[in-house]
Amino acid sequence: MKIIPGWFARPSILPPIILPAETPKGPWGNNGNDGSGGGPRNPWAQPPGGRKVPGKSSALDEFLKRTRGPGGGGGQGGGFGGFPTPSNPGALWAIGAAILVGLWLVMTSFHQIGPQQRGVVTVFGSYVGTRAPGIQLTWPAPIASVRKYDVSLVRTENFPRGDGVNLTLTGDQNIVDLTYSVQWNIADPKDYAFQLAKPEDTVRAAAESAMRAVIATTSLDQALGSGRTTIESRVAEQTQALLNSYRAGVRIQGVSINRAAAPQQIVEDFNKVTVAQQEAVGEVNRARSYAQQVVAKAQGEAGAFDRVYAQYKLAPEVTRRRMYYETMEKVLARSDKTVIEQAGVVPYLPLGQTRRVPEPAIAAPAAPAQGAVQ
Repeated sequence: MKIIPGWFARPSILPPIILPAETPKGPWGNNGNDGSGGGPRNPWAQPPGGRKVPGKSSALDEFLKRTRGPGGGGGQGGGFGGFPTPSNPGALWAIGAAILVGLWLVMTSFHQIGPQQRGVVTVFGSYVGTRAPGIQLTWPAPIASVRKYDVSLVRTENFPRGDGVNLTLTGDQNIVDLTYSVQWNIADPKDYAFQLAKPEDTVRAAAESAMRAVIATTSLDQALGSGRTTIESRVAEQTQALLNSYRAGVRIQGVSINRAAAPQQIVEDFNKVTVAQQEAVGEVNRARSYAQQVVAKAQGEAGAFDRVYAQYKLAPEVTRRRMYYETMEKVLARSDKTVIEQAGVVPYLPLGQTRRVPEPAIAAPAAPAQGAVQ
């Protein structure tokens, strides 16, 4: 008995092939002992004479015969390497179908739900429950299906989309270009999945409606600066109330006004209106200041009159005479006077020359001469 060495040796996973003892041969044939004239021969070529010698087979034939098993091949004996080969082809189809069914059951019955997700489970399209994070088991598809929603993701809707304008009418009949954003997330996956056909579009429509309703009751000055915080909170509350009435399963996280300004088409006119409003406010303030001065003066005079009246009630004659003297003093202090005593009256008095001579105006200091040291 002999084991064939070299490249023709059987792999290590198979038992060694033991062949009957023959005349020593090289790897390519009988080493010239077959009468062919000597030298190595191609094992794939026909032997001399055009056909095989009966009763003799090559090492390759013996190897293939042994790998086919005891039955000799043709699907009747053992399979390659000793594994059995089913004689019925339908058994192969049954095994393949069983493997596919097992993969289908595993891949459609087990669901991995992330820590920030919730799974909405439906059986034949009907809602049966919401699954928490983890590996969850359900009926296989298409009997059951699981839709996963990220409930912690905060989504943002920008108004308007892109670089467009968003003109809004204010409560004082002005137009403002308003840019804002709304942040929201999923609060109830069941309502979010089944109550609305397009939840994102519904959130946008509700937020825009609430913003226009709030701006319609707000003045332009409040929209441009002083009332932004109030506007944002009111819009968030109204949007949330509207979505709750729809059972949208959405929670509004906040509203942010990014920019509020006059439209570009009317910036010049808007500036003129602003200047006119500022001038009007200034005139009103000046009128109020003058009114306060007049009222204060009138109140002072009324207080003085009350004090004089109190003294008049105590001494009417004396108070009357004093009032007469004070009044004449005020009147005569602003007019030219000539006092004539009764005794020693001269027959002629040049009254035209006794008028008050106006005081000379104070002369301005003379300018220093040129070249003088200052």
